[in-house]
Amino acid sequence: MSIFQRDNYTSEATQFIESLKANKPTLEKEQRDGRALLWDKQVNTEIQQDIAAGRVAQKPYVYQTNA
Repeated sequence: MSIFQRDNYTSEATQFIESLKANKPTLEKEQRDGRALLWDKQVNTEIQQDIAAGRVAQKPYVYQTNA
């Protein structure tokens, strides 16, 4: 056993999360559904390529006037 190891220690945050999951078993599924709703989107690569091709290169110093 390591001298740094604490026997059977769980932090307050871990205890809270475990009790939350125990009280609401559908929590993880709801979290996955919420993530899928906002973040997990199908990306259309053709549209992304068109957007990238339409970009105009920015000048090194934007506010420089042509003298």
